[in-house]
Amino acid sequence: MNMNKKLLSLIYCLIGSFLILGTIHFNALAAEGPVSRGQIEEKYQWNLGDIYSNQKEWEIDFAKIQNEYLPKMEEFRDKLSQAENVLACLQFNDELFRLIEKLYVYAYMKADENQDDSVASEMSSRAETLYSQAAATVSFIRPELLSQPESVLKGYMEDPAFSDYRHTLDALLKLKPHTLSKPEEELLAKASDMASAPSVIFDKVTEADMIFPKVLDDKGKEVQLSEGVFYRYLQSPDREFRKRVYEGILNSYDKSKNTLAATLNSEVKKNWFYSQARKYDSSLEASLFSENIPREVYDNLIQAVNNNLSYLHQYVQLRKKVFQLDQVQIFDMYVPLVADYTLTVSYEKAQQKLLEGLKPLGPEYLDMLKKGFENRWIDVYETENKATGGYSWGAYDTHPYILMNYDNTADSMLTLAHEMGHALNSHYTNSSQKYVNSQTPIFTAEVASTMNENLMLEYLIKNAKNDDEKLYFLDKLIENIRGTVYTQVMYSEFEQIIHERIEKGEALSYKYLSDAWKELLGKYYGPDFIVEELASRGWSRIPHFYMNFYVFKYATSLAASNELLNNILTDQPDAIDKYLSFLKAGSSDYPVEILKAAGVDMISTQPVDHLLKKFGDLVKDMEETFKKKGIIE
Repeated sequence: MNMNKKLLSLIYCLIGSFLILGTIHFNALAAEGPVSRGQIEEKYQWNLGDIYSNQKEWEIDFAKIQNEYLPKMEEFRDKLSQAENVLACLQFNDELFRLIEKLYVYAYMKADENQDDSVASEMSSRAETLYSQAAATVSFIRPELLSQPESVLKGYMEDPAFSDYRHTLDALLKLKPHTLSKPEEELLAKASDMASAPSVIFDKVTEADMIFPKVLDDKGKEVQLSEGVFYRYLQSPDREFRKRVYEGILNSYDKSKNTLAATLNSEVKKNWFYSQARKYDSSLEASLFSENIPREVYDNLIQAVNNNLSYLHQYVQLRKKVFQLDQVQIFDMYVPLVADYTLTVSYEKAQQKLLEGLKPLGPEYLDMLKKGFENRWIDVYETENKATGGYSWGAYDTHPYILMNYDNTADSMLTLAHEMGHALNSHYTNSSQKYVNSQTPIFTAEVASTMNENLMLEYLIKNAKNDDEKLYFLDKLIENIRGTVYTQVMYSEFEQIIHERIEKGEALSYKYLSDAWKELLGKYYGPDFIVEELASRGWSRIPHFYMNFYVFKYATSLAASNELLNNILTDQPDAIDKYLSFLKAGSSDYPVEILKAAGVDMISTQPVDHLLKKFGDLVKDMEETFKKKGIIE
């Protein structure tokens, strides 16, 4: 059990923006800065007392893990040759990590309430250490099981006593051909710190050593550039300011282009080394194997997007018309097409909107949504030293929790919809599955959240009070699809290109990387888009390229949720029941099979085709609305 992967499955969406305090009720306080937690009504605070009523209870469980659970787990070591010992060990492993998860979640969420709370900070650090100790203690389980003949493991799978662990054992069996001898495994494990060097170097170069310039903003004031303000400044209606921002950031990366090319070259070579060591045919196959995702899913995703690039070209052409440009450049792609439109949505109004907009998901779903609103699952407003952004989290033995920094905007309302999607997914899974099958696979983790977010956007477009409001939400939905599908699949195609080059025995120079990036930008954005030389350095600032074929899952999740939504909205037989079954499935099967049972075939290109056809329809609707308003001819 890997802590990073476990946390990634629990903390679904950490939103990086710093949100200001919400609701009109608190505006006077907000003007003076964040308020203290004591000034916020209790109903707007999550109730961590549902996990532990005080620190003393937490300490009792902490001591129990240290003094009872870990020593007892050691007793199973070298004894996993008999079925009764194997079953008892697997069951005790679940019991151990259920309790640690509860400790860990409570400590970190307590610290997120107030990051200046030294007691909570110490608790979270202790929980991290305890988890590491537990992970080291149980590390014998996998190699001991895999050392047994395949027939023995298959025998366990056929034994009714092991029914809860059938999928776990099947996944373990699939690893057997790619598991090395004990000395070889130990050698690879010892190399893990060294293998992380490319990612560490990238972070050091881009976060510590990179020097960004100051530029004049749209009011003639000098501002300091950083990655933190990059996309916000690119939303400025002042094109010359956007250009200064883009050139300032990319020129900084350009100065380190050789170092960053060598770093990415090393990362890709590392992936290929481990793939070969574990007897995979390619780095892509090795990455997909962990969730048993067929190679066709990746290849068909890229092919489907390439087959539907005309819709993105039409969108670029629309931007060209609206902004009256000769040609569109990359820094023109982030400024909203709908300027100077603001919409204020109080937290209470957002709750009402969600209960209305999510009605197609059925009364059972809405009842659980109300339960979350009414039972203090959500920490709503910004307070002094509270963690920024937002996420959904919780443990198997708790109800879900959501951290927000609600600020009265439509974006906050949509974030609430998104995070409630994650929360209800967790609720349904944890109430339906045993602990061993309760983790949502990364491949499907964003399906429930994007279902809620996009269903709300469609509701808001349909019920807009006027054309300006309609355009505002059209812009959001179109950009959501562009960023999640077209952009991420372009990244995925780039990853495939550079890995295949290394696998052929060639190298990645900055020139090769830049030429490949430039060619992809031109292909994706079409004839009305110009790729300047500086734009070809875009590859150099993408941290996801150090995550080994990860980003395609954003696109597949959105395509899957759109397909499920279409099935519900067109009244396909049992569509709601199938969706609720999907929410309950957790990791009881492989993610592609879970989606197939819900009515979505991710090996087919159909989900992506349908989503991008919708993108084209939305662009057409936006263009017609602009014509109606006389903005374009």
